[in-house]
Amino acid sequence: MLRDDLRTLWTEPRPPNAPARVRRDWALLAAGLAGVALEATLRENVVWRPVAVVFAVWLCLLPLWRRTRPLAMVTLAFGSVMLLQVAWLVAAPREPVGLDTGAVVFVLVYALLRWGSGREIVLGGAVILAVGALCVVTYESPVVEKVVGFVFLLLPGVVGAAVRFWVTARERQLDQVRSREREQLARELHDTVAHHVSAMVIIAQAGRVLAGADPSAAVEALEGVEEEGARTLEEMRAMVAALRDRGVGAELAPPAGVADLERLVRTPGGRLRVDLGLDGELDTLPPAVDAAVYRIVQESVTNALRHAVDATELVVRVAAERHTVRVSVRDNGRRTGRGRDGYGLTGLRERATLLGGTLRAGPGTDRGWHVEAELPRARSESGVHSRPRR
Repeated sequence: MLRDDLRTLWTEPRPPNAPARVRRDWALLAAGLAGVALEATLRENVVWRPVAVVFAVWLCLLPLWRRTRPLAMVTLAFGSVMLLQVAWLVAAPREPVGLDTGAVVFVLVYALLRWGSGREIVLGGAVILAVGALCVVTYESPVVEKVVGFVFLLLPGVVGAAVRFWVTARERQLDQVRSREREQLARELHDTVAHHVSAMVIIAQAGRVLAGADPSAAVEALEGVEEEGARTLEEMRAMVAALRDRGVGAELAPPAGVADLERLVRTPGGRLRVDLGLDGELDTLPPAVDAAVYRIVQESVTNALRHAVDATELVVRVAAERHTVRVSVRDNGRRTGRGRDGYGLTGLRERATLLGGTLRAGPGTDRGWHVEAELPRARSESGVHSRPRR
């Protein structure tokens, strides 16, 4: 089992999308160089001052590449520390060589565990442990101080590993949310199309019965419609059954849509007054867009009921334009500084993206939380099927 764990660690890839440099990298460099200048100027007991200054500046520059080349930066930094340590042992000055600003190498220890691959972590960790052991052995200090110093050297790596685990776990959860939203969208598409295909099969069956006295060509055409419709329905059911986590087959109940919004906002037990406004031609929306509008409003209303602080009103607007449908949900709750952008909104963003639209959510300019979505819709003359209001 230990061998398998080591093999897994060795083959662990780097985290994706590692940024090359961000603003805080330049801030860290500026702070490091300022620290070098101050320490070299104000500190009196600096051994080999020019060498110490050049060495500290070198260490301050290396973190600029810590995310893209973590192993190389750790090797260069700790290799330089080892060379300086060997030179100190040979020359045997009274004080240690180097500036305290060289502690910037702790950032490289963090970056190795946070951004390195498994192979880089193993090799870089060996370099860090070797140099750390050399420094602990050569410095004449109490054992407790040596142990504390060694632990302090490894602590940034522990923090980097913890951050990496947390980010990976969150990304995995977000992927699961997106996957569930794709499955839900596929199910809704299946259920909607299945209604039409089922009707086609029934009509074809009736046509075949009534066309007994008609020419055989009509019967063959109806049989072809029936066969093709039945095959399509069977294939769609198999596809959705493979996507679902549980259950076999497919329910044929149409998904909720704009027609169900009035029933949604009238649900008893809510502490908010919901002002629902529907504008435009909403009866001829494509089924996927119709269901997406309902899901956006449903999730937004649920979030407002759970998280809106001191809110009394929720304004919901759905407006259908020629090519788009706009959804707006706003509450008048008090802003607490804490966002409500959870996994539900992540799923809705995924759904909006799949449909070619956008969704934005965030605090309002003065109060409350706002959700704005824009979804493309087919033109009314494109032949989409209208859905009856329930």
